[in-house]
Amino acid sequence: MNIRPFAVEEWMNEYEDGARYNIAETCVDSVSLDKLFALTGEDRAAFLADFGARRLTYGAILGSPELREGIAGLYRTIQPGEIVPTHGAAGANHHVFCSLISAGDRVVSIMPTYQQLYSIPESIGAEVAILHLTRENGFLSDMDELRALVTPETKLICVNNPNNPTGALMPEEMLKEIVEIARGVGAYVLCDEVYRHLTQTDGWCASIVDLYERGISVSSMSKVFSLAGLRMGWIATHDRAALRAFLSHRDYNLISCGMFDDAVASLALRHAGKMLARNRQIVRENLTILDEWVRSQPRFDYVKPQAGTTALVYYDFELPSYEFCRRAYEETGVFVTPGDCFGQPRCFRIGYASDTQTLRDGLAALAAFAQKLEKEGKG
Repeated sequence: MNIRPFAVEEWMNEYEDGARYNIAETCVDSVSLDKLFALTGEDRAAFLADFGARRLTYGAILGSPELREGIAGLYRTIQPGEIVPTHGAAGANHHVFCSLISAGDRVVSIMPTYQQLYSIPESIGAEVAILHLTRENGFLSDMDELRALVTPETKLICVNNPNNPTGALMPEEMLKEIVEIARGVGAYVLCDEVYRHLTQTDGWCASIVDLYERGISVSSMSKVFSLAGLRMGWIATHDRAALRAFLSHRDYNLISCGMFDDAVASLALRHAGKMLARNRQIVRENLTILDEWVRSQPRFDYVKPQAGTTALVYYDFELPSYEFCRRAYEETGVFVTPGDCFGQPRCFRIGYASDTQTLRDGLAALAAFAQKLEKEGKG
């Protein structure tokens, strides 16, 4: 298998652990087990005693009934039997491609987005057509361009909603347009929905699987539920043929999810409302801080995110994004991600869902770094 280096993950792997101000993180401020029990009101001692007495077998191969019921509750039409647990959302995306796509198939994907959505099908030998999202269009898909890219041979359309790295949110009407384009050629639509529900306004955030019989939703416990350490993700779809393929391929690469991951995820999902309320408050308050900072900084600008935890912030300096981010890290300790990891020059991705003080300190460090660059004549 010949696949491109995963740019954003390689950057995170190299620099994340030593960061002083980590505002590259994309998960909402992560919680400990103790914090999870405090938030949910669950009996910590009873949970640990029960788990401590379990034999560590493979457990429920397809995920416990409680887990799949909890995940199904995040959708309007999905049933527990239409859920396939995976090793995180990264494992889910990989699993979808390896189950449905063969060499020569046509796949249409967007850019910028999480690199899996175009590099994995490319590595399989698919013909990958890219729909480029633009600042001028608010990083939303141009429907006319999508229609031009989707041919009768298209097997899969890949989107990401809310979008990583831009924070753009496709409204339900736009998703329905995508569905009609896909339905016209019988294509699947894979929607990476790991940031779904982290909205800046109240109201339901539509999922592709509630709109399309061949829609495939991928998500996890990492971003929205602050539990990335569980490595618990899933695929959801109504399509029976796709489900059969996912379950068949799953025997080769997973067999079952970890019993502890299943148990903790099930507990959190029982209290999904509490977890979502906590995390929406964090992203809403922190985006206000980021927005005020951007408006106060003449050297920076962005398209304000509509949802999720990330934004692309553009800068007015004569530095490639890798150099900008590396120097900022080395000289101030602030950690952000080069826009070139997503094919976007002269910008960086910021994650604004950390604890508030880290965000404030990181933004102050970026402002100081910008002043230093001005003195060097880089502007």
